[in-house]
Amino acid sequence: MLRYTLKRLLYGLLVLLGVVTLVFFLFNILPGDPARMMLGEHADAESIEIINRDLGRDKPVGLQYLNYLNDLLPVSVHNNSDPSNCFFLDPDKYAPYATLLTAGSATVVLKAPYLRRSYQTKRKVSDIISSAFPQTALLAVVALTFALLLGVLLGIVSALHKDSWIDRLTLVLSTLGMSLPSFFAAILIAWLFAYVLSDWTHLNMFGNLYTVDDYGTGEYLDLKNLILPALTLGIRPLATLTQLTKNSMLEALSQDYIRTARAKGLSRSRIIFRHALRNAMNPVVTSASGWLAGLLAGAVFVEYVFDWKGMGIVIVDGLDQYDFPVVMGSILFICVLLILINIITDILYGLLDPRVRMQ
Repeated sequence: MLRYTLKRLLYGLLVLLGVVTLVFFLFNILPGDPARMMLGEHADAESIEIINRDLGRDKPVGLQYLNYLNDLLPVSVHNNSDPSNCFFLDPDKYAPYATLLTAGSATVVLKAPYLRRSYQTKRKVSDIISSAFPQTALLAVVALTFALLLGVLLGIVSALHKDSWIDRLTLVLSTLGMSLPSFFAAILIAWLFAYVLSDWTHLNMFGNLYTVDDYGTGEYLDLKNLILPALTLGIRPLATLTQLTKNSMLEALSQDYIRTARAKGLSRSRIIFRHALRNAMNPVVTSASGWLAGLLAGAVFVEYVFDWKGMGIVIVDGLDQYDFPVVMGSILFICVLLILINIITDILYGLLDPRVRMQ
């Protein structure tokens, strides 16, 4: 098991290195000059050169890449005697950090991964992510909970009424839900429930978890703003979990132990919920764990349409303002989450099924 776990971790690190490399070179060959964006109409060649030097963009792209890796690694090597050096140690940049080893002008430090600072606000990217990610996490968890509860219920009903009009209607709605683009679903749901039916729903087309009161004296928790984005984000996993529950239930209901339970005279509800559903939930729970990672990464369009102050707004605003450190840091943060969830899932598979470890 230890060898299997180490193998999964190594694969995860290799994938992460590939993502870091791809993201860095992608955003360093894109058109657009952050220095010119920061200066606006007052940009001149000298000012642009000064800002690019301050941002480290005056160095060859290879050195910029090594410097970026050095910033991301928890253990970094630095030359603290030459500010022009690629690996010059800036105490303010990495604080807090711990010095592990010093040999001459070289210093090895232990620190948190440094995602750099925003070009526009000068805030640390890690601080921006820490303030935005809880909103995205809450939205994803609520959307998945809604999809899981309703999807299991619809899947059970569809399995118990196989080939009926209920089953066919569920299949049509599931197919529509899986094929509907998130941005289009967000616009449609916002227009329908927050504009056309606003007199009955009293829902807002835009809004965040906290709303400033009418007198501007403070903020209050406004949970109704969570309803529409969570509903929109949960449509696709709802469609998938409904069909997966139905298929798993049909397979479970065809097993010998179900026929034995019926022969013993057990009630229908006991057979469905005590025996069939328990065995049918394994693939459903596995799929739900995968969907959680997908929702964390796929909430960008939904958040942007509903103006939900999460990672989606951060990424879109960063792209709009050529704020590359914010976009790169956000993408890497989401990728790390996806990799960790996949590694944990693989390890759990290995614990539950020894045959997986042989692969």
